[in-house]
Amino acid sequence: MFSKFKKDITKYKDYSNTNSLVLLLTQQGLWALFVYRISNLIYVSSMPNVLKRILLIPCLIAQKSIEILTGISLPYSATIGESFYIGHFGGIIINANAIIGNNCNISQGVTIGVSGLGQKRGVPVIGSDVYMGANAVIVGNINVGNGAVIGANSLVTKDVLSNTTVLGVPAVKINEHNSKGYI
Repeated sequence: MFSKFKKDITKYKDYSNTNSLVLLLTQQGLWALFVYRISNLIYVSSMPNVLKRILLIPCLIAQKSIEILTGISLPYSATIGESFYIGHFGGIIINANAIIGNNCNISQGVTIGVSGLGQKRGVPVIGSDVYMGANAVIVGNINVGNGAVIGANSLVTKDVLSNTTVLGVPAVKINEHNSKGYI
Protein backbone atom coordinates (compact mmCIF):
# COMPACT_ATOMS: atom_id res chain seq x y z
CA MET A 1 0.00 0.00 0.00
CA PHE A 2 2.66 2.48 1.01
CA SER A 3 4.79 1.67 -2.04
CA LYS A 4 1.81 2.34 -4.32
CA PHE A 5 0.95 5.56 -2.49
CA LYS A 6 4.59 6.64 -2.68
CA LYS A 7 4.45 6.15 -6.46
CA ASP A 8 1.23 8.19 -6.55
CA ILE A 9 2.99 11.03 -4.70
CA THR A 10 6.01 10.77 -7.01
CA LYS A 11 3.76 11.22 -10.02
CA TYR A 12 2.18 14.31 -8.44
CA LYS A 13 5.67 15.65 -7.72
CA ASP A 14 6.65 15.14 -11.37
CA TYR A 15 3.76 17.39 -12.43
CA SER A 16 4.16 20.15 -9.86
CA ASN A 17 7.80 20.06 -8.71
CA THR A 18 6.50 20.59 -5.14
CA ASN A 19 7.54 18.74 -2.00
CA SER A 20 5.48 15.85 -0.64
CA LEU A 21 4.16 17.62 2.44
CA VAL A 22 2.73 20.52 0.44
CA LEU A 23 1.15 18.07 -1.99
CA LEU A 24 -0.41 16.06 0.84
CA LEU A 25 -1.88 19.22 2.33
CA THR A 26 -3.18 20.73 -0.90
CA GLN A 27 -4.08 18.00 -3.40
CA GLN A 28 -7.58 16.60 -2.98
CA GLY A 29 -6.77 13.75 -5.35
CA LEU A 30 -4.06 12.58 -2.97
CA TRP A 31 -6.48 12.73 -0.06
CA ALA A 32 -8.84 10.43 -1.94
CA LEU A 33 -6.00 8.12 -2.99
CA PHE A 34 -4.69 7.89 0.57
CA VAL A 35 -8.09 6.80 1.91
CA TYR A 36 -8.52 4.41 -1.04
CA ARG A 37 -5.08 2.80 -0.61
CA ILE A 38 -5.61 2.13 3.12
CA SER A 39 -9.17 0.86 2.60
CA ASN A 40 -8.20 -1.33 -0.34
CA LEU A 41 -5.31 -2.82 1.63
CA ILE A 42 -7.78 -3.95 4.30
CA TYR A 43 -10.31 -5.14 1.69
CA VAL A 44 -7.83 -7.38 -0.17
CA SER A 45 -6.08 -8.63 2.98
CA SER A 46 -6.36 -12.23 4.15
CA MET A 47 -7.53 -11.29 7.65
CA PRO A 48 -10.72 -12.90 8.97
CA ASN A 49 -13.90 -11.46 7.44
CA VAL A 50 -15.29 -10.36 10.80
CA LEU A 51 -12.19 -8.26 11.53
CA LYS A 52 -12.10 -6.98 7.95
CA ARG A 53 -15.72 -5.78 8.18
CA ILE A 54 -15.06 -4.02 11.47
CA LEU A 55 -11.99 -2.24 10.06
CA LEU A 56 -13.84 -1.25 6.89
CA ILE A 57 -16.47 0.71 8.85
CA PRO A 58 -14.15 3.68 9.56
CA CYS A 59 -12.86 3.31 5.99
CA LEU A 60 -16.38 3.76 4.64
CA ILE A 61 -16.86 6.82 6.83
CA ALA A 62 -13.56 8.27 5.55
CA GLN A 63 -14.51 7.42 1.96
CA LYS A 64 -17.88 9.16 2.27
CA SER A 65 -16.21 12.17 3.88
CA ILE A 66 -13.77 12.39 0.96
CA GLU A 67 -16.67 12.09 -1.51
CA ILE A 68 -18.50 14.97 0.17
CA LEU A 69 -15.38 17.10 0.51
CA THR A 70 -13.81 16.51 -2.90
CA GLY A 71 -16.42 14.95 -5.17
CA ILE A 72 -14.13 11.96 -5.80
CA SER A 73 -15.57 8.46 -5.34
CA LEU A 74 -12.90 5.74 -5.16
CA PRO A 75 -14.56 2.64 -3.65
CA TYR A 76 -12.18 0.36 -1.75
CA SER A 77 -13.22 -2.65 -3.84
CA ALA A 78 -12.12 -1.08 -7.13
CA THR A 79 -8.70 -2.09 -8.45
CA ILE A 80 -6.49 0.91 -9.16
CA GLY A 81 -2.86 0.46 -10.16
CA GLU A 82 0.11 2.46 -8.94
CA SER A 83 1.06 5.97 -10.10
CA PHE A 84 -2.57 7.06 -10.42
CA TYR A 85 -3.03 10.77 -11.01
CA ILE A 86 -6.21 12.76 -10.47
CA GLY A 87 -5.68 15.96 -12.45
CA HIS A 88 -8.50 17.97 -10.89
CA PHE A 89 -11.00 17.11 -8.24
CA GLY A 90 -14.77 17.00 -8.58
CA GLY A 91 -17.35 14.73 -10.09
CA ILE A 92 -15.12 11.66 -10.41
CA ILE A 93 -17.10 8.43 -10.04
CA ILE A 94 -15.43 5.02 -10.28
CA ASN A 95 -17.55 1.88 -10.03
CA ALA A 96 -16.70 -0.50 -7.20
CA ASN A 97 -15.87 -3.26 -9.71
CA ALA A 98 -13.73 -1.17 -12.06
CA ILE A 99 -10.18 -2.22 -12.87
CA ILE A 100 -7.63 0.47 -13.76
CA GLY A 101 -4.01 -0.28 -14.68
CA ASN A 102 -0.80 1.48 -13.69
CA ASN A 103 0.24 5.03 -14.54
CA CYS A 104 -3.18 6.37 -15.53
CA ASN A 105 -4.43 9.96 -15.46
CA ILE A 106 -8.03 10.90 -14.79
CA SER A 107 -9.53 14.36 -15.14
CA GLN A 108 -12.50 16.01 -13.45
CA GLY A 109 -15.99 14.79 -14.18
CA VAL A 110 -14.96 11.30 -15.36
CA THR A 111 -17.33 8.39 -14.78
CA ILE A 112 -16.22 4.77 -15.02
CA GLY A 113 -19.37 2.78 -14.53
CA VAL A 114 -21.75 -0.06 -15.22
CA SER A 115 -23.92 -0.15 -18.33
CA GLY A 116 -25.33 -2.47 -20.96
CA LEU A 117 -27.79 -5.35 -21.13
CA GLY A 118 -27.26 -9.09 -20.98
CA GLN A 119 -23.71 -10.14 -21.84
CA LYS A 120 -22.76 -6.53 -22.57
CA ARG A 121 -23.63 -5.45 -19.01
CA GLY A 122 -20.59 -4.79 -16.92
CA VAL A 123 -17.82 -2.45 -15.89
CA PRO A 124 -14.76 -1.36 -17.91
CA VAL A 125 -11.28 -2.78 -17.58
CA ILE A 126 -8.82 0.03 -18.25
CA GLY A 127 -5.23 -0.76 -19.17
CA SER A 128 -2.05 1.01 -18.12
CA ASP A 129 -0.87 4.44 -19.29
CA VAL A 130 -4.40 5.57 -20.16
CA TYR A 131 -5.39 9.24 -20.19
CA MET A 132 -9.06 10.02 -19.50
CA GLY A 133 -10.07 13.57 -20.41
CA ALA A 134 -12.49 15.82 -18.56
CA ASN A 135 -16.10 14.64 -18.35
CA ALA A 136 -15.44 11.39 -20.21
CA VAL A 137 -17.91 8.59 -19.52
CA ILE A 138 -16.51 5.06 -19.87
CA VAL A 139 -19.17 2.40 -19.30
CA GLY A 140 -20.08 -1.20 -19.98
CA ASN A 141 -18.30 -4.52 -20.28
CA ILE A 142 -15.45 -3.09 -22.35
CA ASN A 143 -11.66 -3.00 -22.43
CA VAL A 144 -9.58 0.13 -22.87
CA GLY A 145 -6.12 -0.82 -24.14
CA ASN A 146 -2.76 0.33 -22.82
CA GLY A 147 -1.67 3.80 -23.89
CA ALA A 148 -5.14 4.86 -25.02
CA VAL A 149 -6.41 8.43 -24.90
CA ILE A 150 -10.06 9.12 -24.10
CA GLY A 151 -10.88 12.65 -25.25
CA ALA A 152 -12.81 15.14 -23.14
CA ASN A 153 -16.62 14.81 -23.14
CA SER A 154 -16.48 11.40 -24.82
CA LEU A 155 -18.91 8.54 -24.27
CA VAL A 156 -17.03 5.23 -24.52
CA THR A 157 -19.24 2.14 -24.78
CA LYS A 158 -17.05 -0.07 -27.00
CA ASP A 159 -13.54 -1.47 -26.69
CA VAL A 160 -10.66 0.95 -27.31
CA LEU A 161 -7.52 -0.46 -28.91
CA SER A 162 -4.13 0.13 -27.35
CA ASN A 163 -2.26 3.28 -28.40
CA THR A 164 -5.26 4.97 -30.01
CA THR A 165 -7.20 8.15 -29.35
CA VAL A 166 -10.99 8.15 -29.23
CA LEU A 167 -13.28 11.15 -29.11
CA GLY A 168 -16.97 11.99 -29.37
CA VAL A 169 -20.43 10.77 -28.47
CA PRO A 170 -20.29 7.91 -29.09
CA ALA A 171 -16.50 7.81 -29.03
CA VAL A 172 -14.78 6.82 -32.26
CA LYS A 173 -11.14 6.33 -33.11
CA ILE A 174 -9.68 9.55 -34.47
CA ASN A 175 -6.01 8.57 -34.73
CA GLU A 176 -3.32 6.18 -33.57
CA HIS A 177 -1.61 8.56 -31.17
CA ASN A 178 -0.86 7.12 -27.76
CA SER A 179 -0.99 8.77 -24.35
CA LYS A 180 2.74 9.53 -24.14
CA GLY A 181 2.28 13.31 -24.30
CA TYR A 182 -0.61 13.26 -21.82
CA ILE A 183 0.75 11.04 -19.06
